[in-house]
Amino acid sequence: MSEQSHPLLRLLGHLREYRWQVWLASFCSIMNKFWDLAPPILIGMAIDVVTYKEDSMLADFGYPDPYDQFLILVALTVVIWVLESLFEYWFGVLWRNLAQNAQHELRMDAYEHIQNLEMQWFSGQTTGGLMAIMNDDVNQLERFLDQGANDLLQVATTVIVVGGVMFILAPSVAIYAILPIPIIVGGSFMFQRRIGVRYAKVRKEVGDLNALLNNNLSGITTIKSFTAEEREVERVGVASRSYRDANRDAIRLSASFVPLIRMAILFAFTANMLVGGWLALEGELSIGAYSIIVFITQRLLWPLTRLGQTFDLYQRAMASTDRVLNLLDTPIGLVEGDIELDDTKGEIAFDNIGFSYPERESVLDGVSLNIEAGETIGLVGSTGSGKTTLVGLLLRFHDPLQGSVSLDGNDVKELKLASLRGSISLVSQNTTLFPGTVRDNILYGRPSASEEEVLEAARIAEATNFINELPEGWETDIGEDGHRLSGGQRQRLAIARAVLKDAPILVFDEATSNVDNETEAALQRSIERISTDRTTIIIAHRLSTVRNADKIAVLDSGKITELGKHEELVDADGLYSRLWSVQTGLAASND
Repeated sequence: MSEQSHPLLRLLGHLREYRWQVWLASFCSIMNKFWDLAPPILIGMAIDVVTYKEDSMLADFGYPDPYDQFLILVALTVVIWVLESLFEYWFGVLWRNLAQNAQHELRMDAYEHIQNLEMQWFSGQTTGGLMAIMNDDVNQLERFLDQGANDLLQVATTVIVVGGVMFILAPSVAIYAILPIPIIVGGSFMFQRRIGVRYAKVRKEVGDLNALLNNNLSGITTIKSFTAEEREVERVGVASRSYRDANRDAIRLSASFVPLIRMAILFAFTANMLVGGWLALEGELSIGAYSIIVFITQRLLWPLTRLGQTFDLYQRAMASTDRVLNLLDTPIGLVEGDIELDDTKGEIAFDNIGFSYPERESVLDGVSLNIEAGETIGLVGSTGSGKTTLVGLLLRFHDPLQGSVSLDGNDVKELKLASLRGSISLVSQNTTLFPGTVRDNILYGRPSASEEEVLEAARIAEATNFINELPEGWETDIGEDGHRLSGGQRQRLAIARAVLKDAPILVFDEATSNVDNETEAALQRSIERISTDRTTIIIAHRLSTVRNADKIAVLDSGKITELGKHEELVDADGLYSRLWSVQTGLAASND
């Protein structure tokens, strides 16, 4: 369905498996309102019995005795109230469950879709904006389904049922009651269009505010270290005021709706009372029928005052639905292949790779590199030389603009993503840990692993000692992103997780760059242990980390400028040699 389709139609299309529940909930809402409109008719009939006795409306049905007529009215009242109550219970349960199902399905679909989008897409997004879509926008839809959908159906039912009854009783009076309805409905649609633009702006502003708050909360250490609290309070204040002002604009229009509707209702109600009263005085309308018209006119017109609130809910929900469904309509740029790797050896080939990020200069230009199965290779070079990008192409976080990447002779584009990425263990500089225990985070590498395998992975990563010293050992809750651990401890857990995955290819992307010398030495020992019989790619600024690699590739300005063993590159007097001299202090001692 195209993005130009109405949000409600797009939503119904997306939730097609719940259509039976929508229809059933709608039926219960309509029937509840149908029976809810019956009491004014019963009141009119009761007045008719008292006034006309044996000549009342009920007498025409074969019950001339007024006492019998009242017993019939009492019985009808009980039946009607029971049916109204039952349908109110059923529509309440159905709409609320539908709201929960809809918000759950949309949130999960959005999250699953986001996970399948290529990494390049994320560079144009903010975490706060995505969180706003998956939480706030989805919750707006839930609120509408929980309340607004039922209100719209019951208003429509009221107009149809009451209009029908009034045309039967007194067509001339009914005209005055119905006359304002087109004005009210037309005004409601005009209101909807105008308020829709304002709520779209509200959704954007709340996304920007969430993004800023998320960024500031995750960067609270930096804010404190630069004593920038006041600056950040002001920045959040600006974003919050923009959100508040966008809401004010919408509220100003929304608040004006009900008073205007009340004026139209005033005309209809007074006209009905006046014209109906004249007809009753002239004997053209019975007292009972006049009573029904007075009571039912109120039932018809006063619910229309809630149209503003209902349309408010509806428009908020549609603005949010558009954002969620537009996200779901975002095409997945990476199309996976259908080849499943049975026994990955780990032979990797980069052939004439060219790549650049959108609106940026070329990152890789004609890079070719062959890595034998079981070989350890180091990738070194200055920041921005393309080292991490090369690994990203292997994992298919991106696809090259020219050339190809192959694994065991298969172009990675032809492989199933789960098969490709399942063959690679990645330990990056920015380690991501998850809320939960130490054991949970190591098991993330392979949830089905045994206790013995978990312990062995921790031992190889030299993490056992610090784990045992934690307050609750393996069951210690490490907090959000492992903030209760030091940088070195977090990296050791990341390595243990990679060890437990037991993949034939290991990638270490600056895994030792943010730790002290002692921790770096421990991590290097761990890397050497687990690299045995595995293809290993080590990206490092510290050349000591790759010194013992089988070969080292030096990247400079998107090209491989040097390739060889450590000793060969040191003797070659190139970029690697100069970097080695700087890092070991030889350059300073020669000056």
